[in-house]
Amino acid sequence: MRHPADNRPRTGSKATEGAFPLRQFILKTHSRCNLACTYCYLYAGPDHGWRDRPRAAPDAVTRRTAERIAEHAATHRLRDVAVVLHGGEPLLNGADALAADVDLIRRTVPADCAVHASVQTNGTLLTADRLRVLRDARIRVGVSLDGGLPAHNAARVDHAGRPSWAAASAGVRLLAETAPEAYGGLLCVVDLAHDPVEVYESLLAFRPPRMDLLLPHGNWTAPPPGLPASADDPAPYGSWLSAVFDRWWGAERRETRIRLFEECVALLLGLRSPVERLGLQPFTAVVIETDGGIEQVDSLKSAYEGAAATGLDVFRNSFDDALAHPGVAARQAGLAALAATCRACPLVTVCGGGHYVHRYREGSGFRNPSVYCADMALLIRHIARRLAEAAAPAPAASRVRREAP
Repeated sequence: MRHPADNRPRTGSKATEGAFPLRQFILKTHSRCNLACTYCYLYAGPDHGWRDRPRAAPDAVTRRTAERIAEHAATHRLRDVAVVLHGGEPLLNGADALAADVDLIRRTVPADCAVHASVQTNGTLLTADRLRVLRDARIRVGVSLDGGLPAHNAARVDHAGRPSWAAASAGVRLLAETAPEAYGGLLCVVDLAHDPVEVYESLLAFRPPRMDLLLPHGNWTAPPPGLPASADDPAPYGSWLSAVFDRWWGAERRETRIRLFEECVALLLGLRSPVERLGLQPFTAVVIETDGGIEQVDSLKSAYEGAAATGLDVFRNSFDDALAHPGVAARQAGLAALAATCRACPLVTVCGGGHYVHRYREGSGFRNPSVYCADMALLIRHIARRLAEAAAPAPAASRVRREAP
């Protein structure tokens, strides 16, 4: 399915030798959002490329994207790929259109390649009918919230400044009650202004099968809220996350899965992690914009204008061409891509240098420790101590064997 005018190197060329195939394809089905969250790195950040793109992906872009995914899966003999429907707000495109996009991709990829589809939404447009369509199309639904109370979501407003909480919370409850098999979980951006345990417990009320806690996108040039830290609390985000970890870890039963914590535990035990924020595993995700442009993930747009751009598109380029892009290659280089400070750190196999975009500093690029270095170190060491406590033998008195009289 290679475009006849595309003479760039195929897999196996020097350009892609040793590269890891892409496994997650993030499709921008709509480039606009019905909300105007005040902290949004995409629409309120330094990159304004979204303004020049079509609102919805034309059929030609969707078809060509499906062909390129199929080509990549066949070339690398992939048994499964992940397709994430994203935006903006993807449900502005309609649930039927999203289901049709996923169906096209499933019909186009090789028969032995499974397509795991999901949609990430702000929840405000979820209805019973839309959920039925998504569930029947085997599309998992993830919802972004900043906590389970109205006060936690004050920054999530529409374009008229009106709060989105009523619609978003109603949508999540409807998802949990009517389509639990399609419930992918919740995403929550950490906000130091709110009590960590309160935020966690408020989200539990929505019965999420899993949740993820995300650090606000910031870097050394444009630090996130609360950084640089004070002498009294040198790692405020690490302390916040550690408090949630203790509440989650200490529960009598596992109330939900938290991806950040599970992956940290896995890495401390010597296992692998599939997430970008931790570990040294290669990054294998790519974005397809509504105009067919192939880009690196959106988080890079929080660094500077054009940081995610590759100059490639699905009409002229294969996804192997994306693997040869210097930005993608850097994110697959593991230890070699890290700053000397990180390479010498005993936590590097767990931390992995932190999220790539959080390393950025104007003038020196991304070869720096994460702006959250102290926070991640505190969290990792805290989890390591809790693991050690759990593995320690019980006191002798508690091991006294009860013998029959």
